[in-house]
Amino acid sequence: MGQWQPSLVQNTASPIIRTAIANVLVQSFCSTASCILSFYSVYFEVRTGRERARDRSVLLYQTMENQKIQEILEKQVLTVVKAVEDKLDDEISALDRLDSDDLEALRERRLHQMKKMAEKRRQYLAIGHGEYSEIPSEKEFFSVVKASERVVCHFYRENWPCKVMDKHMSILAKQHIETRFVKIQAEKSPFLTERLKIIVLPTLALVRKGKVEDYVVGFDELGGTDEFSTEELEERLAKAQVIIFEGESSQSIVKSNAQTKRSVRQSANSDSDSD
Repeated sequence: MGQWQPSLVQNTASPIIRTAIANVLVQSFCSTASCILSFYSVYFEVRTGRERARDRSVLLYQTMENQKIQEILEKQVLTVVKAVEDKLDDEISALDRLDSDDLEALRERRLHQMKKMAEKRRQYLAIGHGEYSEIPSEKEFFSVVKASERVVCHFYRENWPCKVMDKHMSILAKQHIETRFVKIQAEKSPFLTERLKIIVLPTLALVRKGKVEDYVVGFDELGGTDEFSTEELEERLAKAQVIIFEGESSQSIVKSNAQTKRSVRQSANSDSDSD
């Protein structure tokens, strides 16, 4: 009988064991990798779900805020409409209570007002209101501001920004006959430009009752561009009360002006005080 050779058995079993161990390791690695992938898949799904929920919450909040703003605006509009309706109802009721004598007195008062307005218009036109004109000399400037209660004077030179201002001044001169709109060449008015500290051109000197009370310097207050509208300049002049701006917007402008009085950066009176 031949002898047992263990080395032969070991050599024969060793590849089988190694293969089995390798298979177990591979299966274990695959299982672990699968678990990791599953974990990250669940993690990203949860994270994405949270982000979507947060986005929905933000959208819902914005929608609710917009609804609140809309409700506030609607309430304000209704309040204004009701106030107008109440005022109109009061006026109608007052008219209903008038007898023939009251109506005649009302008619006479209205005719008197119309005649007074027509006379005032005639006086305005007689002293140059209703058109945009040039002042030939510094001496004429003082005559103009003395003759008219409200004056807008454009200090200019021959350049494009001043021509833009000329266009708007011409329009407003026709619309606001209660105010005199004029211009004067800055380079030919050394006394006035120094006295009023005119540096930037164009500059509008806003005069009320013979006194320069405010200035519009360049286009900074008009959006900083030469493409500003006539209405923007009109509102700025109304804020300084050098024109009578009819309508609801003019009332708010005047109220705003009364509450926060503009500080005048340039004033002829500052020189006279220092003197």
